[in-house]
Amino acid sequence: MKKIYTFLLAMMPVFAFAQFQVGGNLTIFSEDGDKFFLILNGERQNDEPQTNIRIEDLPQPYYSAKVEFLDKTILPLIKKNLMISDADGKLMDVTYKIRKDKMNKAKMNFFSMIPVQQDFMPPSNMYVRHWGQPAPATSVGFSQTRTTTTTNSNTNTVGANVNIGGLNMNVSVTEPDIFGSTTTTTTTTTQGGQGGYSNPRQQTQPRGCFNNWPMNSSDFNAAKHTIEESSFDDTKLTAAKSIVTNNCLSTDQIVQVCQLFSFEESKLDFAKFAHRYCTDPKNYFKVNNVFSFSSSKESLSEFTQQAH
Repeated sequence: MKKIYTFLLAMMPVFAFAQFQVGGNLTIFSEDGDKFFLILNGERQNDEPQTNIRIEDLPQPYYSAKVEFLDKTILPLIKKNLMISDADGKLMDVTYKIRKDKMNKAKMNFFSMIPVQQDFMPPSNMYVRHWGQPAPATSVGFSQTRTTTTTNSNTNTVGANVNIGGLNMNVSVTEPDIFGSTTTTTTTTTQGGQGGYSNPRQQTQPRGCFNNWPMNSSDFNAAKHTIEESSFDDTKLTAAKSIVTNNCLSTDQIVQVCQLFSFEESKLDFAKFAHRYCTDPKNYFKVNNVFSFSSSKESLSEFTQQAH
């Protein structure tokens, strides 16, 4: 029996390493709202055209990427060495931006690079897929449970349940035992969500940015410039949400971003979305000053009260 527990203890570091080993993440978004298909290393990542795509757990530092647009008047983009790592080869969370020039020619430029975050919460307009997973289908999810019962004579079985990335596994060790027979029951549960897979990080609460540092002034000014370059509120909103998802903002910075939108509805949408990434939520009442209608102020106040 002592040998069995020694074996199980020896195996736990292996499982722990597998659980915390992470890859890089790639986000590509269209600043102008053009829908596209993403192909990495010859494999199509989305069956439906998207404007904001995130591919998680990429194991390599470089990929060959091709972007094909739903609008066939826009020529495809090809990047033979799309970088997912920093200069030291460490896999990162990298974002690229697609924008069109005056000649309607699309270009894909590097936008940002930050360390990989385990509790990333994607915005509602972002399509997320794990590298190597089957292409998402239209199913609403599934749950399968299989139980196997086996009776072993003259054996002694000790089991341990290990959870790795949402997959439950039972590890059992059997050795001879002179005291008779034992019955071992193994239960394996496989769960999936939208598109046939689940993302454990999307099921957690947002990390928030309380007591974290907001964007420095130079980075924030660059972010504002990127948002301002968009012609329409919906594309501005896409860019703004992508920026705030990967950064923390102060209340004053959120106010400045809200002021970049032309319509009240867009301001309110962003104000609600950015609340979870605010470094000083106690001052969020200042955001009410960007609205012209009392109904918008009341809607934001109710939202922030429920968020606490």
